[in-house]
Amino acid sequence: MRDNRSPHWRQRRAVRAPGAGRDTPALIGPPRRPTRPHRFFTVHLGFTAPSRAEARELAVAYAEALSLLRPEVALGAAALSPAEAWQRAERLFCGVLGPDGERCVDVADHPGFHHGPGPGGLGWGDGDGPADGAGR
Repeated sequence: MRDNRSPHWRQRRAVRAPGAGRDTPALIGPPRRPTRPHRFFTVHLGFTAPSRAEARELAVAYAEALSLLRPEVALGAAALSPAEAWQRAERLFCGVLGPDGERCVDVADHPGFHHGPGPGGLGWGDGDGPADGAGR
């Protein structure tokens, strides 16, 4: 499958009548209205863990693995909550805004410098103590 969007919202390409020359107008033209922008959605994955700390580690591992498989997954938006209380969701990743507009991809409340995405990503901050939470 080349496109994950719903078939109803896919852009149709203009097609020509079978056997028609180049001067024949297209049977189906481009859409007249602009297409809708992509909206954000949330996926809730359920799993079991013996404690909240281990659940947090598993959730971070699942989010990182999913972002490797599908780069469009917003890693910074990942959160963890008890199954019966979604309103008590906690962020899994830091997300502090850096000097070049990058967001920190380390786990939330990490000690030391903030780091941009990718190997060798830009590091910034004090690096002396726990994350200050600036920019959240």
